[in-house]
Amino acid sequence: MSRNTTVPVIDIFAGPGGLGEGFSSFEIGRHNPFQVKLSVEKDAYAHETLRLRSFFRQFSSGKAPDLFYQVLKHTFPLSELPERLKQESESLWLKWQQATDEALQAELGSSEETHKVISKKIADAIGNHKSPWVLIGGPPCQAYSLAGRVRNKGIKNYRFEDDQRSTLYLEYLRIIAEHRPAIFVMENVKGMLSATHENQKLFQKILSDLSNPPAASPKLTYQIRSVVDTESTGKYKENDPRKFIVACEKYGAPQQRHRVILVGIRSDLGDIELPPLNSTPAPKVNDVIAGLPRLRSGLSRSRRNGNYVRFSDSSDSWIESIQSQIGLNDSNGSARWLSDLDEELASLIIKTASNLKKPRSDRGDVFIETDKLLLDAEHTLYKWYTDSRLGGVCNHQTRSHLDSDLVRYLFAASYGKKYGISPRLNQFPAALLPDHKNASSGKFNDRFRVQLGNQAATTVTSHISKDGHYFIHPDPTQCRSLTVREAARLQTFPDNYYFCGPRTEQYSQVGNAVPPWVARQIAESVWNALLNAGKVG
Repeated sequence: MSRNTTVPVIDIFAGPGGLGEGFSSFEIGRHNPFQVKLSVEKDAYAHETLRLRSFFRQFSSGKAPDLFYQVLKHTFPLSELPERLKQESESLWLKWQQATDEALQAELGSSEETHKVISKKIADAIGNHKSPWVLIGGPPCQAYSLAGRVRNKGIKNYRFEDDQRSTLYLEYLRIIAEHRPAIFVMENVKGMLSATHENQKLFQKILSDLSNPPAASPKLTYQIRSVVDTESTGKYKENDPRKFIVACEKYGAPQQRHRVILVGIRSDLGDIELPPLNSTPAPKVNDVIAGLPRLRSGLSRSRRNGNYVRFSDSSDSWIESIQSQIGLNDSNGSARWLSDLDEELASLIIKTASNLKKPRSDRGDVFIETDKLLLDAEHTLYKWYTDSRLGGVCNHQTRSHLDSDLVRYLFAASYGKKYGISPRLNQFPAALLPDHKNASSGKFNDRFRVQLGNQAATTVTSHISKDGHYFIHPDPTQCRSLTVREAARLQTFPDNYYFCGPRTEQYSQVGNAVPPWVARQIAESVWNALLNAGKVG
């Protein structure tokens, strides 16, 4: 096979397409050997994101049409794009049709009829079984995650065995058995390592099933490999399943995201080498997001005497609210709770609040035009993130917070800046504790977590769509949680990767994704495995 070989990729449980983006962006020279032929996702908004990104990938580097960028700049809504492409040219319309064919909105495991539709789509996409192709995807992980299992304990009569999300890997397994990929890549949370199903370690069962897909005819076997541990070849090591955990911060991602990555290599390809990922330093949070336009948080309402009172959401109201809670507008001086703090920390908080100003971009927008350099040109991921044709930043808009949360964010960010750690709730002044009975119980001691500017971020999860308390911006002058674009930067999505839908849904998409930069490195390892097997070259 020539160096211009194209290896089909099928992406199931695709989410917004983090794994697919990594595979499709991997290059050999100027050639992208992996081509996503089909991506399957049930969520309507994530599917819109996938389809738009698929359209972008129909063009070689730098050749996407202006109409694509006009959607990102919100010149017109995405819903108008197909008609505008059709009016522009037949070739652009055909590219959109190709993207529509590639991105399928469907729910795996929902019905036998749906499975037949998806199975036929896969068969049409991969064509000849004799050519190598790759299956990628991560079955929904909520039932496996440690946080999800804690939440599920509070659900009356909940049984893990009855939760459909706990067995969706069987849909992944079924596709393997039916279509026999040369290599598959399966991603999931590390909580699956300790989950049990019908009194059996779930991970052990998954490894056994993936190694020998029970429904395959004729017989089919895979060697399950780790991309980070060269000793985990061929056989599952029951004594240490942690060898399959990929710590993303060790591979150049600015985030402490730890995920289980299983690579299955079809046994008839031989006992081939799967090169491990090369460890590289993680960028710091500030290295990645500090160059984005500064914003203020929105101001929603305040609780007064047990009732909520709405504010006028203006920059003046925002500044006044923060300063009044610090006591700067009070003739009696600073708020009493500041006296409980270390003098330097109290001074930092007072100085920050005293000098608050309206950011030029205020609360941000769906698109902010700017000619300012959004990332240091010397940054190792500069070329990965940036797009000179974009001329700004999209998905960069803040949400609204209670006035009391603004001061908690100010305190947490100031604490992180001074001490280099995020404060636990028992380190907050009593006056800043949330007004609920569990505030001092110790059960929610990390209720407010600032992302520290001088290290990699904590794991960006789907919980970021809720209230943002775990994802406080490190800059004390902004008093807010992260925007979708900042979370996307921490997840290593390029700046021209547009997330569709309402902002809450955008957050969910980003939080559920695989970091594309890490996925690209996994793609390189998979390519070299195919090269070692003599299937590409």
